Amino acid sequence: MAQRFLKQAPEVWKAWLKDAQAGRLDAGLAADVPGREQSIFPEWSAASFVNRNLAKAVTAWGESFRRAGDWLLSGVLLPVERLLLATPAWVLLLAVVALSWHATRRPVATVLYVAGLYLIGAVGLWDKLIQTFSLVLVSTLLSIAIGIPTGILAAGSRPLRRVLVPVMDVMQTLPSFVYLIPVLMLFGLGKVPALFATVIYAVPPLIRLTVLGLRQVDPAAREAAQSFGVTRWQMLTRVTLPLARPSIMAGINQTTMMALAMVVVASMIGARGLGEDVLAGIQTLDIGRGLQAGVAIVILAIVIDRITQAYGRVNRRRR
Repeated sequence: MAQRFLKQAPEVWKAWLKDAQAGRLDAGLAADVPGREQSIFPEWSAASFVNRNLAKAVTAWGESFRRAGDWLLSGVLLPVERLLLATPAWVLLLAVVALSWHATRRPVATVLYVAGLYLIGAVGLWDKLIQTFSLVLVSTLLSIAIGIPTGILAAGSRPLRRVLVPVMDVMQTLPSFVYLIPVLMLFGLGKVPALFATVIYAVPPLIRLTVLGLRQVDPAAREAAQSFGVTRWQMLTRVTLPLARPSIMAGINQTTMMALAMVVVASMIGARGLGEDVLAGIQTLDIGRGLQAGVAIVILAIVIDRITQAYGRVNRRRR
């Protein structure tokens, strides 16, 4: 930037220097710098174009986005969080016991999951755990509401798949911090932009695995169902979706894990919870606080991962 200023505004800096000094500086600027002046690359930048159009979008639709965000915050996210915070901890732990036992039928694993969550409460992070879980739960449900129908449509439409594949490639390869830029402009700071950034980051695996599961359904099963005269809706709900359940549940599992991966990043834009303690520990070099919250995130991730994986298995043991 200094070099650009010196080249573009010589009338300014020449007034600051003596004639001999100005002559030497001018000669130095005129000299060829290897690899700089002889660059083969044109000086292009999309920054001004993006900023200009994003500013126009904020001006045109910003108020609508804010109203939608306020409705989502007050109508969905906060009620879920308040409900979970108002529920006694022992009730939530019993719910984890029931879900774990129903999914895994493993008493040792069930005891370990509950003990891990109890340990989080014992170190004073239960409320932050609930805040994090509320964000993950709502973002996962929104991802399911978007991802599974989109996957069903894409599985039956090759043109739609050709459009979605490059879009999802971009969504999955962009760094997670990049998602924060547009949502901050449209929704401001807080939980709502964190929710939208999490959904955008987490939904592609669910779409991909839903498409994969539906396309891998055995054609013989389809033909057998068609021979009984089933409708398209019956084919979808009674044949293809049940057979694709393992793949779809794997997609839900991956979506949940990616939502948890956004916890710390989301704390940078005002989302409270365990990620807030991790970020504060990094900023203040409070290693104990950050490590404690990080371990709590790991425990929550393990519990959710194991339960969702167990529900995705085809040959899950029955009672």
